Amino acid sequence: MTALKTRIASLIVASGPISVAEYMALCLFDPADGYYTTREPFGAEGDFTTAPEISQMFGELVAVWLYAAWQAAGRPANATLAEIGPGRGTLMKDMLRALHKLEPAFPNTAMIETSPRLREVQQRTLANSDAPIGWHDTVSTLPDAPLFIVGNELFDAIPTRQFIKIGAAWHERAVGVGEAGKLAFVAGPATLDAAVLPPDAATAPDGSIFEFAPARTATMEAVAERIAASGGAGLFFDYGHLKPGIGDTLQALRKHRHDDVLAHPGEADLTSHVDFSALALAGRAHGLDAHLATQGEFLLAMGLLERADKLGASADAMGREKISGEVERLAGPDAMGSLFKVLAVAPRGTKLPFPAVS
Repeated sequence: MTALKTRIASLIVASGPISVAEYMALCLFDPADGYYTTREPFGAEGDFTTAPEISQMFGELVAVWLYAAWQAAGRPANATLAEIGPGRGTLMKDMLRALHKLEPAFPNTAMIETSPRLREVQQRTLANSDAPIGWHDTVSTLPDAPLFIVGNELFDAIPTRQFIKIGAAWHERAVGVGEAGKLAFVAGPATLDAAVLPPDAATAPDGSIFEFAPARTATMEAVAERIAASGGAGLFFDYGHLKPGIGDTLQALRKHRHDDVLAHPGEADLTSHVDFSALALAGRAHGLDAHLATQGEFLLAMGLLERADKLGASADAMGREKISGEVERLAGPDAMGSLFKVLAVAPRGTKLPFPAVS
């Protein structure tokens, strides 16, 4: 039993079951034993690999999009480039390298990161960057200027609530202590307003799960509010769905393998699929246009194949095979291409480069 699991069990015994959202928050962000506060989760030595770690092409194409969005906004001279939830800093490193070749368009560069340990990792990654980089805890402390912000696999780690259908009601799913002191899912007394449920909720069978993530919506609203007030654009990648629905997507990853969600608190990454329709609605509520696509559609529209051909032209056979594999992982329908979605937001009427699918 992990140290955090022991503490969580003691907390539940003393105070009663905790919501799934509370459980996720403890597992991921507990100051002493949380997953993101104690370990290196990214890359081959961690528990999962993100798109920027797969290939430099991902960051380069995101940089091309940012540059085009900056031009569409009138090329503001005081604009801020920011990444929220920047992992090891690999994406920002690749973006800055590509942007430098296009034009040094962003005098302010910001990393929005709350973990002191990850900040140290990011500072090492970006140590040779010519751009002045500032670290922030929240969007609210960024400079009052047009904001061009990127987030990759940010929202999936923001805790979600879960509700389970019992009869005609949807009760909040919680984590309690079951037999032999083991953590177990239980149904709590709290219920959900039917207005929040998707259309197919009424016909869902007993035991069905609905995930509701107001904390994710709040994060998107903070970004949208800043862009609506100061201008700019945002681009967000994550795995999830384009329409709300019923289903349990809570999962744990440990050493690149799926794990029991309740088995290793603090030692496994906990995530759930992102409802992109809710994020888009939050952006539109602040007067922004919101565009949705799959990651494959977006990267192909931004020139992934052309960039791969250019890189492959100067590579040997092994190098070309590696590049081809990276393209497949990033954009292939059986890899990240369909599972991962993309949301772009900007003030209404901004002509953003984006696949014509929304």
